[in-house]
Amino acid sequence: MSDRGSNSLGSSLGSAVQFVDGHLQAVRTITTGLVVIGIVMLGRSIRLMTKFTSVLEIPNNFIDKSIKLRGRIHQVTENGLEIEHIPIYLPFISSLQRKWQSDGLLMIRLAGLQMTDEGRTWLTEQVKSPHVIWFQLLRRDNSFVDCMVKLNKGSIFSVSLNEEILKKGLGRAVKIEGLHSNPKLYWRLQTKLLKAELKAQKTGKGIWKEPTILEKVSNNVQNSNIFHHLNNLLSWVKSFRNK
Repeated sequence: MSDRGSNSLGSSLGSAVQFVDGHLQAVRTITTGLVVIGIVMLGRSIRLMTKFTSVLEIPNNFIDKSIKLRGRIHQVTENGLEIEHIPIYLPFISSLQRKWQSDGLLMIRLAGLQMTDEGRTWLTEQVKSPHVIWFQLLRRDNSFVDCMVKLNKGSIFSVSLNEEILKKGLGRAVKIEGLHSNPKLYWRLQTKLLKAELKAQKTGKGIWKEPTILEKVSNNVQNSNIFHHLNNLLSWVKSFRNK
């Protein structure tokens, strides 16, 4: 190789070394950042693969971020639903996951509504074991967690149980608790529930059903003072005759 070629090669190598030296700190920073991101993602993945067997086991940041989890219905209770959490399973370690995980059910309440007895009856008919649901965490309250709950309908469609109960007039919309730090999500969910309730009011369903004329007359008669006075008079006449 000629002296000119050697000088050119040496110059190129020198420039490369200078470039690496000059950007070494940047390379280290990027590498460190990727490692941190990897650790965070790994930690999140591990938590998503963890089966929660108690409401108290759910991490606070899951509730703060309104994470959606999957579960299997066990039964409808007076306060809501008992469900078995279904974590994310990885095919190559699913058998180990099941061995490590214990049994236990989560107590779920449907957020943003007050159900009637008829609402609980409807819910019992609609969700049966082992139906699968998605539940969005909104607030933890002692041993319960308030959620927006969606029931899978086939492989694609799902319905919001919170909204369906209100659409059928089987409950009243109330303020959603636990979303003080996320007003955008609060207003989006609260608006959906109020629209569902308004639909039931317009169609006269459930608790919003208008009584018939005969029912109105019957209620007015029963509630009138004259009716009570007549009852008292008849009772007095009967007791007088028996003497």
